[in-house]
Amino acid sequence: MSVLKAILFVFVTAILSGCGEKKSESLAVLAGSELRDMEPMLGDIESNTGIKLLMTYTGTLEGAEKLIAGEPTDLAWFSHGKYVSLAQGDKNRILAQEKTMLSPVVLGVKESAAKAWGWADNPKLTWREIAAKAESGELRYAMADPAASNSGFTALVGVATALSGGGDALAPKDIDQTQLGGFFKGQQLSAGSSAWLADAYVKEQGRLNGIINYESVLMGLNKGGQLQDKLALIYPQEGIITADYPLMLINGGKREAYDKLVAYLSSPPFQQKMMEQTGRRPVIPQVKLSADFASPLLVELAFPNDLSAIDKLLFAYEDQHRRSSHAFFVLDVSGSMRGERMQSLQTTLKNLTGQDQTLSGRFTRFRNRETLTFIPFDNRIYPAKTFTIAEPDSQGASMQAVRQYIDSLQPMGQTAIYQALQTAYRMALEARRAAPDRFYSIVLMSDGESNSGLSEEEFARYIRSLSSQDQGIKTFTILFGEANQEAMQQLAEITEGGLFDGRQSLSQAFKTIRGYQ
Repeated sequence: MSVLKAILFVFVTAILSGCGEKKSESLAVLAGSELRDMEPMLGDIESNTGIKLLMTYTGTLEGAEKLIAGEPTDLAWFSHGKYVSLAQGDKNRILAQEKTMLSPVVLGVKESAAKAWGWADNPKLTWREIAAKAESGELRYAMADPAASNSGFTALVGVATALSGGGDALAPKDIDQTQLGGFFKGQQLSAGSSAWLADAYVKEQGRLNGIINYESVLMGLNKGGQLQDKLALIYPQEGIITADYPLMLINGGKREAYDKLVAYLSSPPFQQKMMEQTGRRPVIPQVKLSADFASPLLVELAFPNDLSAIDKLLFAYEDQHRRSSHAFFVLDVSGSMRGERMQSLQTTLKNLTGQDQTLSGRFTRFRNRETLTFIPFDNRIYPAKTFTIAEPDSQGASMQAVRQYIDSLQPMGQTAIYQALQTAYRMALEARRAAPDRFYSIVLMSDGESNSGLSEEEFARYIRSLSSQDQGIKTFTILFGEANQEAMQQLAEITEGGLFDGRQSLSQAFKTIRGYQ
């Protein structure tokens, strides 16, 4: 056979063999970040439906904001659809939605504490009793930030509804601010995602005795072998709010594919496999609930049908009830930040003073009662500047003073990252010793590699030299410009913080970090 004939033979064979293959249809999905655990099942979905799901992950308010703004996507898949439905108004972006699985947001308490308090297997336990235990300081729990995470948002709505004492959906007049204030005195750890919160709880379980998260996440912690004291899952008698993970149709042109996808997701084989792999409950009665679930029956609280009630609740949490915070911003003002980079940083920081009036911007601004310390650096560490946001003056003099300071920042010399970070850590330690009843965090933003001052190893030795009680102030690093990703990741890990990519959107990186502060 000639070379030409061989080539033609291979070409024709490839065409003929491809004729029998069914090409998958791709659908873009805007999904809640907690749905990353569904990725191992995406191949199964594609092989059974011929539909390939292209997932883009986002947070609670950010996702709602994108949908309302008209961001193109075929489907949306969040733990809840109710808030998005309320927030969309008359835009009608959601053309259809179907529940796909269930997971209530519940309180997990160390079994030793649950037994001592009489909470274990107690069907008469109320949310008011839980709030009293938190206000007394006995219950010390972790909970994700409601403006950043669906689990935190669901928990806030559920607790507020239960504490209102009414059986109907929560209205603005029903919010019991006093009871809520007592409950949130027990929150000792915040996070921007339910997964990160679970990991942080494992690391800090010595000082905490509770965590609020999805039932599926808490069950996973109990099975993970990393807990010194397993969690008793608490289902108060007033009830809880359950995430039902609706798959929402956004692009009407994909209706046929959507219907096929929903039919498969609702089928007994998928529901059984989903329950086994994710710890979520099935939405169909044909699949028997596993014996792993502590409570086979759920008492469901009504979700608010008034957007103003939710907004009032979120603002009250951020500005009044959550533990006040002290955030240290370590800002690179080296020469490489000249021009657009410095302008981007200044705009981003000023947006956090209330100038960003988008849905997510309103709830990620600097909070009432929050203390901010800015530490600019190049090859030198410049004098720190500290502000406390006055209450209730969220748009007044204190915010204006922050804006004026941000406008004064000017780029200059080289880059001494580790020296600046050590300075910030020492200042944060001093502040925490003086006022321990706060959330403390450090944010490092740099667009280059450290070429002056301390080395990475010297900074790591400094952190290791601290006593265990002086460690634990988390550093959140922002990747920007030509910053070394590996070095910034290691910096975050040294302090059990996290790395965020600001190369596409510096503003979004700063807003995301706000959920951890």
